[in-house]
Amino acid sequence: MDDRPDAQFEQLLDYLKEERGFDFSGYKRQSLMRRVRRQMASVEVAGFDEYQDFLAVNPDEFTALFNTVLINVTSFFRDADSWDFLRREVVPPMVTRGHGPIRVWSAGCSTGEEAYSAAMVLADALGPDDFRDRVKIYATDVDEEALAKARSATYLPRELRGLDDAHVDRYFEQTPDGQHAIRKDLRRAVIFGRNDLVQDAPISHIDLLICRNALMYFNAETQGRIIRRLHFALRPSGTLFLGKAEMLLSHVDLFTPQDLKRRFFRKAGAGVPERRAAIEPSAPTPGGSDMARLRDEALLSAPAAQVVVAASGELVASNRRAEALFGISARDVGRPFQDLEVSYKPLELRSAIQTAMAERRSVWEHDVEWQRPGHEGVSLDVQVVPLVGPDSEPLGATVIFNDVTRYRHLQQELQFANRQLEAAFEELQSTNEELETTNEELQSTVEELETTNEELQSTNEELETMNEELQSMNDELNASNEELRLRTVQVSELNDLMESVLSSLRAGVAVVDVGMKVLAWNAGAIDLWGLREDEAVGHSLADLDIGMPLEPLLPLVRQQLVGDAADSTVRVSAVNRRGRTVEVDVTITALRRSGAGVSGAILVMMLGSD
Repeated sequence: MDDRPDAQFEQLLDYLKEERGFDFSGYKRQSLMRRVRRQMASVEVAGFDEYQDFLAVNPDEFTALFNTVLINVTSFFRDADSWDFLRREVVPPMVTRGHGPIRVWSAGCSTGEEAYSAAMVLADALGPDDFRDRVKIYATDVDEEALAKARSATYLPRELRGLDDAHVDRYFEQTPDGQHAIRKDLRRAVIFGRNDLVQDAPISHIDLLICRNALMYFNAETQGRIIRRLHFALRPSGTLFLGKAEMLLSHVDLFTPQDLKRRFFRKAGAGVPERRAAIEPSAPTPGGSDMARLRDEALLSAPAAQVVVAASGELVASNRRAEALFGISARDVGRPFQDLEVSYKPLELRSAIQTAMAERRSVWEHDVEWQRPGHEGVSLDVQVVPLVGPDSEPLGATVIFNDVTRYRHLQQELQFANRQLEAAFEELQSTNEELETTNEELQSTVEELETTNEELQSTNEELETMNEELQSMNDELNASNEELRLRTVQVSELNDLMESVLSSLRAGVAVVDVGMKVLAWNAGAIDLWGLREDEAVGHSLADLDIGMPLEPLLPLVRQQLVGDAADSTVRVSAVNRRGRTVEVDVTITALRRSGAGVSGAILVMMLGSD
């Protein structure tokens, strides 16, 4: 494909800028044209002018085009090694330097994953309370569709790659439709807004600036403008976090590498002197009269540093300010100027002096920075003035170093204040958008609360009805409890009566169930066989160890249990508890309950009479 600018293509870019406010003029032409052609092919349009007409007729095509041009490739904790370095080396000094606010800017945030990743790292380091009080994250992009998704803060399970289970559990909530939503305390710390890195003012006072894989789409000139904006946005101790495909090798005056492999850079050249130093000229020339001494003292005390160089190249004079600023002493007067450090630091003066004398004009050098070891830096405007004699013969030159540090400082403060106002306006605009969104959410919440109130009213009526039913049931239960209490009293009296009857019978009585387990064992049986009640009750009749043989009795008991025989009496020889042989008449009767058939058998044991 031809790399030369295409007039129709440039016209299309102008149309996009006018219609939608997207300025692609700073993008690399080859890659930009390739992406536009790809979108044109998808809608089967061949020429750029035809595609412009297609956009005019189909406004929805703008979204598809921007999604193709603005490649939104991002994920949580993308390039995990770089995020580990951020967590380990960059964040700790940031959170421990004090209790002031921490400001983060995610430029080119796409759908928000990197902004939320930074929020998670800071929340891990600070804890929930300090994070809520100190952290503010600004996430910007030019793609409104991507910003809308970022503001929704919901992601599909496949979009959570790069997150461990601990981060998912701590910072996400699952929605009914199976997606994962950022928790509200984390979401509130992130403000999303539209910002074009090429056109819009940067956000200021930033501690951490994340701009990953956005610069690589711009040409060198546009990259330079953007990088200067990023430099302005950072605090003096701020950190710039770039993508793997980006370097700052040609901007060492603005940024110094902190970790070049992982693309972390520190802001350079942040120091600005606080005040303007007084200017003082060079050393005196001898004079014999008061007027000469006055001229000498005026030169020595001049507020601007000043040196005088002869046409032959020797230093003729310097004032006190020049001596203090450049370390010149009286011993240097008469030495070749080129042998002195001031001739080439802070700038090359020899060629400037030659130019001034040769062309008989003043030579200016502006914005010269001079950093003396152990001192604050100063900003100088250097003026080289040629000195000529009455016959226009060049005598030499005087070099005046005008200290404009305070002026530059005030100029920077003014620029900073202007940009801060622009950033504040952008922040206010973003806050207004957030407030509008919040207002809509509150309106929706009020409607939901009204609906919920109606449901609660209906539920309250149902509860009152149920309460009346429960009251009625409670009355019935009270009546049933009273009837049950009376029956319990009756049963207790019957039990007492039965125990009294059994205890009063002189004959031994044993009652067994259908499984031949002993249910009752009266005092007569205890006296007859010496077996206590607790030793008999609950045991099988066949297992009782008494002096009466049970083998002849068991078949008779079984007959009674199946209801096949009338009451039967049998005499057996036995040994009582005293060891005497006795004759015992055993009467076996079936135990019947009303309407329930045979439920056991009764054995009545009486000593036989001779």
